[in-house]
Amino acid sequence: MKNPKVAAVTGHNVGFCLEFPSRTMIVGAGVTTTSPTGQLQEPPAALRFRRQLRFDTAMSELWQARGLVRTLAERDLRVRYKRTFLGVGWAVINPVLFMVVFTFFFQKSAHIVTGGVPYALFAYIALVPWSFFAQATSAGSASLLSNMSLLNKVYCPREVFPITAIITAGFDALVASAVLVMLFIAYGYPPATATVWVPLLVIIEVAFALGLTLFMCSTLIYLRDLRYAVPLIVQLGMFISPVAYSITAIPRGLRPYYDVLNPMGPILDSFRRTVLHNLAPDGTALALAGAASAVWLVGGYSVFKRLETGFADFA
Repeated sequence: MKNPKVAAVTGHNVGFCLEFPSRTMIVGAGVTTTSPTGQLQEPPAALRFRRQLRFDTAMSELWQARGLVRTLAERDLRVRYKRTFLGVGWAVINPVLFMVVFTFFFQKSAHIVTGGVPYALFAYIALVPWSFFAQATSAGSASLLSNMSLLNKVYCPREVFPITAIITAGFDALVASAVLVMLFIAYGYPPATATVWVPLLVIIEVAFALGLTLFMCSTLIYLRDLRYAVPLIVQLGMFISPVAYSITAIPRGLRPYYDVLNPMGPILDSFRRTVLHNLAPDGTALALAGAASAVWLVGGYSVFKRLETGFADFA
């Protein structure tokens, strides 16, 4: 029998073809199909979702692409604020407007308990992390589609695009925090010493936002309707999260389920407890939120890497 010819299958890194005189075999990931001589077929669609996960290799590739992440983040920030009159001031307008609306309507009509803290400060301390989360998930979910010109031409770890969205959202949140400093000065209400908990809260929130973003941007490639549903979901999320009100409005018996299903609830409450009330976070609630965020991060990244091989074909 003649030696088989090896033919590459473009667009797929999960299989290879052996062309024999009598038949063509496509082998990969434990799946083998045959076709009549001369009829070279593509690998089965199922191969797109049978990629073997190697977290050590993936992390190594991602670390090597850190320069690309920095370049993409700089590009997004330049494009967003280029030739605008207010520039980075637009990062402040959104949370400030919500603070004004909440102050004039929610404070007077709902009689929200703030624990002696001025309501504007009470609302804004939650609006800054919520704005970061909302922007990260909204922009990150569409990051693959908005970078298709790079996705189909240049090889790189695909997760650099949602990670870039997280970084740019973090920059905007940092700018918006300047207003928080002004509010502390205006009301004569300095941050408490328990603010040392804030880095831990930021880590938990970033883990949750990144995991959810990885999951949504990978599934959005295959389910385009999700692109229109994400803004609605984020908007509804603000009202089921304790942004304009205190988490004490959630019934105590439902709190464990609420903390798992919506980690942003304990995270926002912890920002208020530590920065405004000089209290340690609720340990049980924050532990549940941290565990849920870790599950979202690992699960979202696993789904992302398994679906990654089909991005170019479906996009």
